[in-house]
Parts: sequence; C-alpha cells; structure tokens
Amino acid sequence: MPPLRTALLQSSGRAGAVDDNLAALDEAAARAAAAGARLLVCPELFLTGYAIGDAVPGLAEPADGPAARAVAGLCVRHGLAIHYGYPERAGEEIFNAAQLIGPDGTPLANYRKTHLYGGFEEKWFTPGEQPVVQAELDGVRIGLLICYDVEFPENVRAHALAGTELLLVPTALMQPYTFVAESVVPVRAFENQLYIAYVNRAGKEGEFDFTGLSCLAGPDGTARVRAGRGEELLVGEADPGLLAGSRAANPYIEDRRPGLYGSLV
Repeated sequence: MPPLRTALLQSSGRAGAVDDNLAALDEAAARAAAAGARLLVCPELFLTGYAIGDAVPGLAEPADGPAARAVAGLCVRHGLAIHYGYPERAGEEIFNAAQLIGPDGTPLANYRKTHLYGGFEEKWFTPGEQPVVQAELDGVRIGLLICYDVEFPENVRAHALAGTELLLVPTALMQPYTFVAESVVPVRAFENQLYIAYVNRAGKEGEFDFTGLSCLAGPDGTARVRAGRGEELLVGEADPGLLAGSRAANPYIEDRRPGLYGSLV
C-alpha cells in the first residue's frame, strides 16, 4: 500500500469570517493537490476562528450545513480529502467539532471534542461522548481527536487499540505550552505506534498567542515534517509499510497487561 501523502495547513485564517477562511482553504487545497497530497488537515475551529467569543452561537452550523457543503465542493474540485475544525450545532447544543470529507465530497467522519480546555470552551461547548471516531482513506485507517484530547494518553491508546494508523489532531496550542508540540505529540506517536498529524494555528488571535510548530509525527517518535511559528503548508507521508515494520519491532500493544490496569479507571 503506498504512503498517504498528507498536507498540514498551519494557519489561523480570519476570526469570524467563514467565507474568507473557505477561500484560504480553497487556495491551500490547490497547493496541496499540486504537491500530490490526498489529504489536507486544518487547525482547530479553522472555519470560524478560535477567538470568536460571543459569536460562537451565530457561527455554529450543523454537520451537513452550508460550510460542509462548501468544503465538499473543494474536495471534489481538488481531488483530495479535507479535515477541518468548526463549531457544530446539534439542536440546542454546540460542539467543538472536526469533520473529514472524502475526495468525492462524501462525509467520512465527524468528531466532537471530548476534553474541553479552559473557560472559553467550557462556556460555549458541550463535550463529546464518543472517544474513538475513525474512517478509511486510500486503505489507511484514520482517527480523529482535537487539541487537548491528545494530551490524555488514554485517548491515543484507545485509538491504537482500535487500529488507527494516522491520527488527525487539529489544535489551537498556545504559549507557553510549546513542549506539547515538541515532545508530547512525538512521544504519543511512538508509545502507540501510529502517525499523528498535529496541526496548529499560528500567531496572535485575540487574547491567544498560538505556538505553531505543527508536525507529522511518526511511530519512531520523530517529527517527519515540522513547521515553524508562522503560516505554512507542510507535506509529509504516512507510510503503512513503515508503520507495520515499526509495530513489529515495538510491540507495545501486544505486550500490555490490561489485568493490571484496573486502577486507571
């Protein structure tokens, strides 16, 4: 099976301006497709911006809303899958969500952030209740988390046990927590033997100063590609063949002793 060429869009877009962010996504998708990517991954809440405060309710849309249809059109036009963050409205509840739409415009997976971070998120969002959400793309099993979720080892281990090969983590990592991008994410990839596409915002937005440092971390614990602090489009590969060999050499999942772990829950 060939590697899944994956593009990571490190950008904060424009807060509160969905149309502008869709235009930026269109341009990034064109560049990603030209580089041979089959998947483009965007940051947390990319469609609306993160520091949108009281605008959350007015910008939230259903998973099949106008923004989703617009992204589906971009997928078809550029021939690649797009994974993007947005505020999802479901009845009276709003979720910090991320959706994966396939190259043919078909929705493949929608995930709601399970671990909310800070007062802003806790005020506006309801935590999701489904810890493992997956989809298949070009034969690769893809899993979805969002930002703070990846900092809980249980979440990533659950994906490893469920067979996730490439874990997509849109994020809004801010100062001073650069060690999460630099150290925690590559370690998560190694200890769970999978790839992690960790895609951050960049620069200042309202009260937040985002760290950048997006990466595609591999099962060897290294960042296969790594962004700086500014806006950037990275392209890397998640190689199922390399992953299979790495899992054989590092059998963490097989060597577990679950009977000893009861105290963890």
